[in-house]
Amino acid sequence: MTAVTASTCRGRPSGGLPAEVTSFVGRRHEVAEVKQLLSASRVVTLTGVGGVGKTRLALRVGVEVRRAFRDGVWLVELGALDCPAMLDQVVTEALEIRDHTGDPPMRVLTRFLRDKQLLLILDNCEHMVGDCAVLAEALLKAAPDLRVLATSRQALGIAGEQAVSVAPLPLPGREEPRPPLDALVRQDAVRLFVERARAVLPSFEITEDNRDVVTRIVRRLDGLPLGIELAAVRLRALSAEELLQRLDDRFRLLTAGSRAVLPRHQTLRALIDWSYTLCLDHERLLWQRASVFAGGLDLEAAEAVCSGDGIAREDVIDLVIGLVDKSVLMREGHPGGVRYRMLETLRQYGRQRLADSGAEAELQTRHRRYYRDLAARARAEVFGPHQVAWFGRLQREHHNLRAALDSWLSTPAQTGAALGMAGDLLYHWITSYYLGEGRDWLRRALSADAASRGAPEPVRGRALWAASWLAVIQADIPAATAMLEEARRLGEGAGDEAVLAYVALFSGMVAMCEGRTPAAIELYRDALARHRRTGDPAGIALSLIRLTLAHSFSGDSSRAVAAGEESLSVCEAHGDAWHKAYTMMALGVEVWRQGDLARATELETESLTFNRVMGDRLGAGLNIEVLAWIAAGQGRSQRAARLLGVLEGMWTSVGAPLSGYGHLIRYHEECRAALREELGETAFEAALRRGARMPTEEALAYALGEEGRAEQAGREEPAAAPLTRREKEIAELVAQGLTNKEIAASLVIAQRTAEGHVEHIMTKLGFTSRAQIAVWVGEQARADGQDGLS
Repeated sequence: MTAVTASTCRGRPSGGLPAEVTSFVGRRHEVAEVKQLLSASRVVTLTGVGGVGKTRLALRVGVEVRRAFRDGVWLVELGALDCPAMLDQVVTEALEIRDHTGDPPMRVLTRFLRDKQLLLILDNCEHMVGDCAVLAEALLKAAPDLRVLATSRQALGIAGEQAVSVAPLPLPGREEPRPPLDALVRQDAVRLFVERARAVLPSFEITEDNRDVVTRIVRRLDGLPLGIELAAVRLRALSAEELLQRLDDRFRLLTAGSRAVLPRHQTLRALIDWSYTLCLDHERLLWQRASVFAGGLDLEAAEAVCSGDGIAREDVIDLVIGLVDKSVLMREGHPGGVRYRMLETLRQYGRQRLADSGAEAELQTRHRRYYRDLAARARAEVFGPHQVAWFGRLQREHHNLRAALDSWLSTPAQTGAALGMAGDLLYHWITSYYLGEGRDWLRRALSADAASRGAPEPVRGRALWAASWLAVIQADIPAATAMLEEARRLGEGAGDEAVLAYVALFSGMVAMCEGRTPAAIELYRDALARHRRTGDPAGIALSLIRLTLAHSFSGDSSRAVAAGEESLSVCEAHGDAWHKAYTMMALGVEVWRQGDLARATELETESLTFNRVMGDRLGAGLNIEVLAWIAAGQGRSQRAARLLGVLEGMWTSVGAPLSGYGHLIRYHEECRAALREELGETAFEAALRRGARMPTEEALAYALGEEGRAEQAGREEPAAAPLTRREKEIAELVAQGLTNKEIAASLVIAQRTAEGHVEHIMTKLGFTSRAQIAVWVGEQARADGQDGLS
């Protein structure tokens, strides 16, 4: 049997915090102050104007206090969220809680957090400060060991809150005699300017000749980090003197602005206005159009949505490079490719310019159509070799998918498109942390479509059976039954074999949940026959997986194994990995039941290896369940009890034990009772607690039997060769197959410079070919992704 692999990894590094991509400058006093306040107060809010560095300060504090919080430090990014009603759900997703209960998100959150020692960073609260205040207060009351660190332009205004006003970076004084040059360079504002200037002009230095000009630049920018960073990048094209001259001119134009607005707000607006005017006409147009994206975009999306009406598709890449060069767009490398992100302040500025131009509605239409089509393409690839790559891509596009769905639902007579899109994203809802949200989108779209009847019957039928699967996973059997009955009526009326096949499949799952195993088997057989007639390999695999489990549960081993082996053949013939992992889980249950513990271990371990990389908590939980039963059968009682302890925390995060596989609870309870009797109450409970306290990655390694090897590898593995940020960026481009000339064009550097970087990379890593660099980049991406699982 071939190993299950995944081409992309989920999760974030540092247990919920993104990696820092630029150096953190200064703020030592503020970091110390916020850390001290967090030790004494349960909620601290960093306030200040846009661009002052509240987010960077919060993230730095989070990194430094991480060890003090047993359950981690978690970032909730709210800048791209426009709908306050989604706030609870967004926090749930940021904590990577998979809710299978169907409970309201707030109830899920309070239940999950009540025994957690955790720091929650709520970033960019200003546009929904009241809702954030209500949320924070409710969570703090429910979870005694929770701390909240918020960033906002105003305090939340809740009891016990400590507000810290984040000031601009300290500026050089005007004292005479002037301080020595080395003292000037240590000033935070000057140091930030120099570091960011060197990123675009490596030869830049503070000298006696330019010190006064640099001092005046950072003063004119009021020490605002965003302003300094946006200005420093202009040194690629301007001298420091030219930069200062243009800053002065621009600010004088705005002296007649409203005195009711804080001066720093005027300064930031002036700086962004100035950055906008420095762009070429087509770059400004792309800036406006790119602001319609939520949470970032890739080049394909930029070409599809932003081209036309003045921008040729083939020119988009050059315009993107121009905006990256001007720090309007930020380039981010991902295992699936390069993405671009705009600072929220700049995105809001571009969105206002877009609205003023009268083109906002047209761009929203393009945006939602693009993501509707993207969802349809993902559905077409749901069973095959590109499946996992699509799972990762949809994960990265989640904010845009959400915005598109909301736009479709908000557009009269377009509810059918919303319904089709929500149904097409079924596997995204199941394989990510968005099951509850996906069910809500389907519920809203089904309700809207019932009123307008805008969707064709096959689309509504598909949405109904998709929503029923989510309801089954959440153990909401009455809702699933009602939706399946409506889908059945639609399928029979239209003679739609595909809809009837899935109705039979999920009706079988309902029957298994209700203890009607013979009826379930007949329904699964009906589903399998229909899926074979329609030629749907995903439906065939799902039916065979469920037949494997049902035959096993009824004691029919030969049919269970036959169904499982056929499912493996179907998956392998199509290059599918996700369904294959679940097939191996199901086969592992039957092989364990037969007493072949070695083979069962092999199946569950291979399945768990895939689910670990995918971040599929439900799949991993099922694997660990079977591995616990296997360990008990091998007489490894302590290991079995610890694995059951691991499951207590894992099933809590998922939302319900054995969600969608409730008939297996019998084996769980039998194993638990046998271990309690064998170990005794005290030893059994101690082993459970030990397993429940294990961090997720450590628990997964323990379940896979890797804990000893991992520790040994940690002692023996040499440190990775240190690459600079620029070298890592170039290494990623090499891995993507770019030539030195193409790398130079992408980064807007000389080809000779690119060649020199590649040579340095090979020297540092001890490599002799570009192919070795590509392999190394892939290994680093996989390692980073696994480190980020939590």
